[in-house]
Amino acid sequence: MSRASVWLLLAGISLALSGGTVRAEDLAWVRVAEDQRGFVLEGRERQFSPWGFNYDHDHAGRLIEDYWETEWDKVERDFRSMKRLGANVVRIHLQLGKFLQTERKPNQDALDRLKKLLELAEETGLYLDLTGLGCYHKADVPTWYDPLDEQQRWDAQALFWQAVAATCASSPAVFCYDLMNEPVVSGGKRNAGDWLGPAFVGKHFVQFISLDPQERSRSDVARQWIDRLTTAIRLEDKRHLITVGLVDWSLDRPGLSSGFIPEKIVGGLDFLCVHLYPKQGELENDLKTLKGFAVGKPVVIEETFPLKCSMPEFARFVEASAGDSAGLIGFFWGRTPNELRGSQELGDLLTIGWLEFFERESKSNPR
Repeated sequence: MSRASVWLLLAGISLALSGGTVRAEDLAWVRVAEDQRGFVLEGRERQFSPWGFNYDHDHAGRLIEDYWETEWDKVERDFRSMKRLGANVVRIHLQLGKFLQTERKPNQDALDRLKKLLELAEETGLYLDLTGLGCYHKADVPTWYDPLDEQQRWDAQALFWQAVAATCASSPAVFCYDLMNEPVVSGGKRNAGDWLGPAFVGKHFVQFISLDPQERSRSDVARQWIDRLTTAIRLEDKRHLITVGLVDWSLDRPGLSSGFIPEKIVGGLDFLCVHLYPKQGELENDLKTLKGFAVGKPVVIEETFPLKCSMPEFARFVEASAGDSAGLIGFFWGRTPNELRGSQELGDLLTIGWLEFFERESKSNPR
């Protein structure tokens, strides 16, 4: 049995593939293992390896908040599809503008919808990676948000997380809180209100947490920001794990850097996440990058996909990375392999290959 097969066997030991109903009290809480290399299920002391999907948008590019009010049946159907494919974790991306009415007032309707999502996760036996503070669609960014200065913006972000943590604190279905998707500390002074990185396929995935580091080092800014938000979460929830989704160029290397240097920020987090898309013919370099995030706490590959390599190369990456990562999360965009089959669009063909690989690797080891 390959290392990848062993890893995948461990990934779902707590949950069945049937997609049937699970009682909330049957879900075990997830905590970091004593050796700080992975995770275990509390009370059962069995290894838990996150293995699942980013459910960041549907096939049409809509974010979950664009349809979870009027098309809840779609959300339920997609969760059951992800479960049948073999997932035990679903990463959900929440936009700040949908959860705050003002910089001082949460949106209770959105929090109530999040409660409903928690119930669905509990019912299907899927753990949630809740990633917050999204500004993916510029049209959804509140007009009051970008004019805020750094501390005011951090205060609004802290309110977001305090409200989300209060909503989720009692549910075992939360695997973790991911403070932000791909945050960056500016290396110099940016223009007022210029908080977002360039758009990619119409969405702004990268976000700056400061516009001017002033006399602070970039890693100091990152640590201060993490401390501000984790403090807000711990006011309401002292149990769930906290992480942050890092770009692979966060390492302290010459050239491009996010400022979130793993060894300098890891102290404020329960584990680290890296977004790593393997490149064709660069397996050794990709694995070296992954090792750079192993700084004494578990590492999860929170985003990956065969975007820059062939499926055989991707499969080799998954197998080779198993010794240095505690789990892996790819993508599901609302369509199963059967629903995509017959399409000649390149994106659909890539997705079919990925989903078939995921399902095959999951089912090769009964759960």
